[in-house]
Amino acid sequence: MSVRRRRPPALVLVAATAALLLFALPLIGLVQRADWAHLLDDLRTPGATEAMRLSLTTSLAATALAVVLGLPLAWVLARTDIPGRAALRALVLLPMVLPPVVGGVALLSAFSRRSPIGSWLFDTFGIQLTFSPAGVVLAEAFVAMPFFVITVEAALRSLDPRYEQVAAGLGATPPQVFRRVTLPLIAPAVVAGAILSWARALGEFGATITFAGNIAGRTRTLPLSIYLQLESDPSGAIALSLVLLLVSFAVLIGLRDRWLGGGRP
Repeated sequence: MSVRRRRPPALVLVAATAALLLFALPLIGLVQRADWAHLLDDLRTPGATEAMRLSLTTSLAATALAVVLGLPLAWVLARTDIPGRAALRALVLLPMVLPPVVGGVALLSAFSRRSPIGSWLFDTFGIQLTFSPAGVVLAEAFVAMPFFVITVEAALRSLDPRYEQVAAGLGATPPQVFRRVTLPLIAPAVVAGAILSWARALGEFGATITFAGNIAGRTRTLPLSIYLQLESDPSGAIALSLVLLLVSFAVLIGLRDRWLGGGRP
């Protein structure tokens, strides 16, 4: 039976319109300020192309790291009853609400060359995470992985366990059950979580600039390049901002039915 839709009260409609304008007006202003005649030229400059190349490679690497580490973590949160699970989930979700700059300071405290872990990595393997592309990947994965974990965890919790029980009853081992039954059933959520993580990693700014710095050709990703060009080249900054806006909008539209619940009732 279809749900009858009522006309909203005037006061509610005014408040909702004001809220929509709060979201829409800045984006409209950004589009209006764009120099469309020279947009492609602004995107083809060496600085812009290098920033886009670096952002694409580091965000994809961060997404891969989020999937490899986040999938077993989501399974632990959804399917086990370990002590302190609520605190563990809060720890996983903390980067979603933590100011990104604070996340960068935390990464510095843990992985800089002055920290025990950072000094050990450098002395043993010659790996320096700060001011390096690897540091960019780590910062992006730190802020992006929670989006993957909560998406996959929700899918695992909503999955009917009888499918896995039947497979186990037929003699399948736990790894076989996960690979042949669980993973195919939650595959849409895995893809959605990976895309959300990638979009978040692509737009990461605060933790990256604090932990990895803003070095041209090495750690200067798209958001950092936009920040730098705001004073010297506003047209280029707006052009790069439009790229991130388009990507973010496309991700939200593409996932509205599967993850955001935007389908028809």
